Amino acid sequence: MTMNRRNLLAAGAATLACSLGQSLGAATGPNSLARLASAKGIRFGSTIGHTNFADPAYRRLNAAQCGLIVPETEMKWIALRPDARRFDFRAADAIVAWARQERLGIRGHTLLWHFERWMPEWTRTHDYGVKPGTEAARLLDEHVDTVARRYAGRVDSFDVVNEGIDPDTGLLRETVLSKPVGAENLIDMAFRSARRAAPHAELVYNDFMSWRSDDARHRDAVLRLLDRLKTRGTPVTALGIQSHLGSKYSEAPTGLGALDEKAWRQFLDAVTGMGLDLLVTELDVHDNPLPGAIGPRDHEVAAHTRAYLDLMLSYPQCRTVMCWGLSDRYSWLQPLRPRPDGLPKRPLPYGDAFAPKPMRDAIAGAFAGAVPRSRTPV
Repeated sequence: MTMNRRNLLAAGAATLACSLGQSLGAATGPNSLARLASAKGIRFGSTIGHTNFADPAYRRLNAAQCGLIVPETEMKWIALRPDARRFDFRAADAIVAWARQERLGIRGHTLLWHFERWMPEWTRTHDYGVKPGTEAARLLDEHVDTVARRYAGRVDSFDVVNEGIDPDTGLLRETVLSKPVGAENLIDMAFRSARRAAPHAELVYNDFMSWRSDDARHRDAVLRLLDRLKTRGTPVTALGIQSHLGSKYSEAPTGLGALDEKAWRQFLDAVTGMGLDLLVTELDVHDNPLPGAIGPRDHEVAAHTRAYLDLMLSYPQCRTVMCWGLSDRYSWLQPLRPRPDGLPKRPLPYGDAFAPKPMRDAIAGAFAGAVPRSRTPV
């Protein structure tokens, strides 16, 4: 079934109506999103760090609502590796220490961002010597092993490889690290190094393929990659679905567009049929094509979120839901994907002043309506 925005709102309105406008209580207490999710064997969390970790009110909001956090930038190569010889764990360690103090679970993001644009500049100027394949493999193994081993006792789920597919071509991206050894070989190496360093962790391939009708090439390419990795025994255990809703992919906002629920379910069926779990890793809603008025815009964002989560949580293999931020004040979309009308974006469950919005109720309603999981996530 192909859905446009009107179909989507109709689908989401019935399940959303009971929760819109009805506050689920203060940000603390038994109605926190983490507790509502946990009651169904689901973990709820968000990203923190980079621009918002220094805000004590925002830390309190995360501690009150989340059971799980993921550092936004602090575990990426560009943050951890000032050069080829050194690691700088200060920022990541601070977030991990805070999370443990608050008794929050921790996800690791990301051991390899397979996208040259987001790797440190020194990886492009490094001297790879007469055997560049050997040196590239050494750098990768050293990085993955060092980071995963350092946090293995505290981080139980790692995004091992992030965004390995070019969505426009369906081909694996090439980077300065992959060119000497092959992109798929590099991805395989990353997972094997992670498994040796963190033998009990969930190992995730994370990407932004979506339920849009024009995203079939990306979905198909991810399926082919996962199938090849499983066939060769690569220790990938789950697929992370970023879930930046409302845009074709995070680099090119194109509006909500038509949605193909049938094709999306076929994709998820194929992934779970490989024995892989599912995670919603970076949920937010790009609201540029939506009305400027706050009431109608918040309603559409909430309905879109509810319809999406109802579908995702219909799969018992989906036991983790992560927002990419809790408050509009700190959304990455504000500076990078501004609205043409200049109005502030409203992509997250809490507003600028940390007041709950209809999207928060939509998430809570999706958890309340989910079938209990037979086992808890890692």
